[in-house]
Amino acid sequence: MFMLKSRKLKSGNRAAWDKQQPLTRKFCQYVPLTGVERHFNPNDIIVSKTDLTGRITYANRVFCEIASITEAQVLGAPHSIIRHPDMPRSVFKLMWDTLANEREIFAYVVNMALNGDHYWVFAHVTPTFNTEKKVISYHSNRRVPDPDKVAQISELYRMLKAIEDSHGGSAVGMMAAHDRLMEILREKGMSYDEFIFSL
Repeated sequence: MFMLKSRKLKSGNRAAWDKQQPLTRKFCQYVPLTGVERHFNPNDIIVSKTDLTGRITYANRVFCEIASITEAQVLGAPHSIIRHPDMPRSVFKLMWDTLANEREIFAYVVNMALNGDHYWVFAHVTPTFNTEKKVISYHSNRRVPDPDKVAQISELYRMLKAIEDSHGGSAVGMMAAHDRLMEILREKGMSYDEFIFSL
């Protein structure tokens, strides 16, 4: 598992999440990490939809409950608000590159709740097409992941995040980690989806 980092709460941020309007910043900018893992029912599915820029247009009850957020706070907010600071940016680059090519993607993701807890999901993200076969939005279903697979993917994510951090978290670091991920996939002779399902 990740070594979850404790972060100090920035002055004045706590009041911001009491407002009934879309949040604009990542949860880690509002509250410190607790190191507590949340779980949701294996029969439940977290569902969200976004526009082409990643702003949330729909979030189901399970999403709001696990993330400790209201519908008013989430609708119109960037999906990145739930991004956990230990999650490698290079994995999200891969996701957005895949979606830009009008293809679906599966991924293990650790997210953050508004109270500072974290939770793991197995995500399936797909582009949504209109009748003219043009991508108009994105749809994501997240299920409870297998803990053994989370443990395996955590090792990879820890390595990718270390590469990113060694470059100060810059775009250069993200690209270096992305290149390393692509190198690993070439060595295995697998696509990313094949690798995910091989765990």
